[in-house]
Amino acid sequence: MCKCVSRERTKKKINSRIKDSGAEYCVTVFKSNTAIYCSIIDIINNKVLTSISSRTLYKDSKNCNKEKAKNTGIKVGEKLKELKLNNVVFNRNGYLYHGKVESLVDGIRSVGIKI
Repeated sequence: MCKCVSRERTKKKINSRIKDSGAEYCVTVFKSNTAIYCSIIDIINNKVLTSISSRTLYKDSKNCNKEKAKNTGIKVGEKLKELKLNNVVFNRNGYLYHGKVESLVDGIRSVGIKI
């Protein structure tokens, strides 16, 4: 089985668990070779409230490492505080909870958001 098919199967499982959890808001991550993107989604109304990426924080940089992912997570956490959302669900979108994804979540938790 190729990597993309495996990731899609994992993604479906994660999405079904999130919908069944009854949570209202979700933080979703997307990872590319050059950046990490994070969106805050209202699950009930199916609307994206806001999105932040390492690309917007570091315009001159062409790559993303763990440190930049953590700083992106801190900005996401600050945005969640602005929106008064202290308890959200994290959707890793089929990616392994390792490396940049883990650093992003650590950044969000360091601000005081409960994931």
